[in-house]
Amino acid sequence: MKKNTPLPPLGAAEQQRYIGAIRAENDRIFEASGRRPGAFVQTFGCQQNEADSEKFAGMCEEMGYAIVEDPAEADFIVVNTCAIREHAEKRTLSIVGQYKHLKEKNPALVIAVCGCMMAQEHRQNDIKFRYPYVDFVMGPSSLHRLPQLLVQKRKTGKRIYCPEEAEYTVVEDLPIRRESSYRAWVSVMYGCNNFCSYCIVPYVRGRERSREKDKIIAEVRDLVEKGYKDITLLGQNVNSYAKDRAEGYDFADLLSELDAIEGDFVLRFMTSHPKDASRKLIDVMASSKHIAHQFHLPMQSGSDRILSLMNRRYDTQKYLGIVDYMKEKMPDVTITSDIIVGFPGETEEDFEGTMQMLSRVRFDMLYSFIYSPRKGTPAAEMEQVPREVTAVRFDRLLALQKEIGQERNDALVGKTLRVLCDGVSKGNDTLYSGRTEGNKIAFFEGDEKDVGTFVNVTVERADAFALWGKKQ
Repeated sequence: MKKNTPLPPLGAAEQQRYIGAIRAENDRIFEASGRRPGAFVQTFGCQQNEADSEKFAGMCEEMGYAIVEDPAEADFIVVNTCAIREHAEKRTLSIVGQYKHLKEKNPALVIAVCGCMMAQEHRQNDIKFRYPYVDFVMGPSSLHRLPQLLVQKRKTGKRIYCPEEAEYTVVEDLPIRRESSYRAWVSVMYGCNNFCSYCIVPYVRGRERSREKDKIIAEVRDLVEKGYKDITLLGQNVNSYAKDRAEGYDFADLLSELDAIEGDFVLRFMTSHPKDASRKLIDVMASSKHIAHQFHLPMQSGSDRILSLMNRRYDTQKYLGIVDYMKEKMPDVTITSDIIVGFPGETEEDFEGTMQMLSRVRFDMLYSFIYSPRKGTPAAEMEQVPREVTAVRFDRLLALQKEIGQERNDALVGKTLRVLCDGVSKGNDTLYSGRTEGNKIAFFEGDEKDVGTFVNVTVERADAFALWGKKQ
């Protein structure tokens, strides 16, 4: 396969033919040895990557693989990568490097490196020249080609560098192996048109393209009928859904239709861009039966000058207007955000603006990051803030948010909240844990039968990041 030569569209019939070919071979192996070949899917990055990996795992199962938890037991390894920060890429490359010894032990092992990192030519070259035991690579737009590339690898024995798609399309009806039986991701759109100056996403995931509303509604209805309790709609900029379809239909309309589905479930969505967070959307949330009063609204900076350099297309006054309207319509709303510390050119005055916004908005939780240059983005070419300066600012930001988070959670002490139980806590096996409607983690004394169900928990104490209480 010639690199950079776009591949022709892959129809459903061809897709099934490739799946069937691998399935027949794996069935023969199972019949001869009594052992079904194993597939290991490893995920780095965001919720969209997790949703993509569920499709990778679903295709692997249809191809006759048993999904395994240990890469040492695998005959096929799929590494789904993230490109959002340099650290994530380096960690991924380190993990891929550790698979060399597995290939030496089992030369028949097939290793695929997929996802956002592989949409960058310099990272494909890293794999090509530094990791010769990796069999094929492909970006996120080619996810549906996994069986096709696996067939080609088995047939030719040659390494494959899959080019990006000639046209970014939405491929429906791929098999999905969900990680949970009660929480689910549902992608409603892919790609991004915003081109924030620090972000690599538009370059690796392509332009915005929305799924058909009927497909989304059918998927969510099916999940509710199967007993799923917590369903999160995903998109790089989820509230710009359907703007590419010219149908006079928007994300708020989709939420209204999904909210009309009968059942006991909570509906969430992420991630939102403030420029598309409309009052109509907030009104739909406020009047809904199933939509969580929780809004993740990335602010990124509290300085209008920095927001302009970031190409965010809103200012602090617009952001505050959205927040104030949310709080007016939903007094119980939980608001979380993203903040980048040390964006190129950030002065002490700019950073103080961010601190003032934190004090004004009072986020329930903050996902904060020190700026990481991404090759190929405009911000990577700007003058960088010294690391020792960003480290001090980052610590100050975390300290203030901890105070605010403590205050926000202290206000919940004595209240009874509905919590979706996830099971025994990983940090304390004497307690169970779950998530509130506001997506706050709560710990309580539970029972195995609680897992995957809603329980009422009265909050007895809190810290900045979690709640502890008694199940009613």
